Amino acid sequence: MNELQKQFPILTVPENGKRLIYLDNAATTQKPLSVLKAVEDYYRQDNANPHRGVYELGVRATDAHENARVAVARFLHAAPEELIFTQNTSEGLNLVAYSYGLEFLKAGDEIALSVAEHHSNLVPWQRVAKATGAKLVYFYPGPDGRLSEEELDRKITDRTRLVAIAQVSNVLGLEAPVASVVRRARAVGAVVVLDCAQSAPHLPVDVKALDVDFAAFSGHKLYAPMGVGALYGKKALLEKMPPFLSGGDMIASVHEQSVSYAEIPRCFEAGTRNVGGEVGLEAAIRFMDSLGWEQIQAHEKALTARALKGLAAIPHITVYGEPVPEERCGVISFNVDGVHPHDTATILDASGIAVRAGHHCAQPLMEFLGITACARASFAVYNTEEDVDAFLSSVEQVRRWMGLGT
Repeated sequence: MNELQKQFPILTVPENGKRLIYLDNAATTQKPLSVLKAVEDYYRQDNANPHRGVYELGVRATDAHENARVAVARFLHAAPEELIFTQNTSEGLNLVAYSYGLEFLKAGDEIALSVAEHHSNLVPWQRVAKATGAKLVYFYPGPDGRLSEEELDRKITDRTRLVAIAQVSNVLGLEAPVASVVRRARAVGAVVVLDCAQSAPHLPVDVKALDVDFAAFSGHKLYAPMGVGALYGKKALLEKMPPFLSGGDMIASVHEQSVSYAEIPRCFEAGTRNVGGEVGLEAAIRFMDSLGWEQIQAHEKALTARALKGLAAIPHITVYGEPVPEERCGVISFNVDGVHPHDTATILDASGIAVRAGHHCAQPLMEFLGITACARASFAVYNTEEDVDAFLSSVEQVRRWMGLGT
């Protein structure tokens, strides 16, 4: 583990005079040397505008762009022509909302989604509903944070035309019953949009096995640079959808009064691409492959179990969602009684421990839980048992720091 941590330069830099313990991985992960080097090498050796020049450097840039597409498609078990490069999960979900939702949904149709969705998988559907006259229908979790089969049966009906759901909640850390959702959606002819922002770093995502219609994720949450992500879409659907953005490189030909578009996926990739980020994402996937999913999941679940057990032993702590480590994907959201989560995060920061505090871009879920905000600790491959123990020790002192006793 010490050798693994050495691959992340930022973890060697003290924070507030302390060793940095970075536990905000659900927001973004740190980047290993192999990813940083891949990005640097691209800009040093291969930088040009892909699909533009026939000169050798331009060809290498195009190859880097398309080779990264193949690698990311393989990561999702998709075909390369079904893989669209985006800036992040938000752009991917907006692409689906505007190119599919606005085009194919109409008044009287229903869009089903969980109240636990990140705003990126909620606000676009609000806008689609407003523009088309479609209706939003929300799934509500039980006391354990899970969606029941009965709730899915009630909310997915003959009027449902689209279901949008996160594979893993960025607040509760729980995996959604995707197979049950897809089965019901297929029965009524609805498409399924999967937000994989929190799942892709923690578990293998096989879009073919899941049989979802669209799936989006961000590179920066799985050790890649910011500003790059991907959207998977079934070929038959993508071929029917109009482009989301218009401009350079997404056209076949343009005349004064007409335009024809490039074939998928290029018709959805307007303008100069973030090839350095794409190369970094490919390198991040290689980094994860070198560790192996079995090792990644075993390590993160062990850390989660240690943290949940420790929090359960501390008085005045509320953990949101079912506190079973085997059911968690590296995320624990909690509050300390009588203490605002921003104060909790500030106190932990004094010890060099970085956790998130706020509504986590999930305000409808906060309202459903009866809170305005919470603190969140989230784990990655470079975190250690020592990190967890330091986190627990600091949480144990929060109420004392605030003058509330133990």
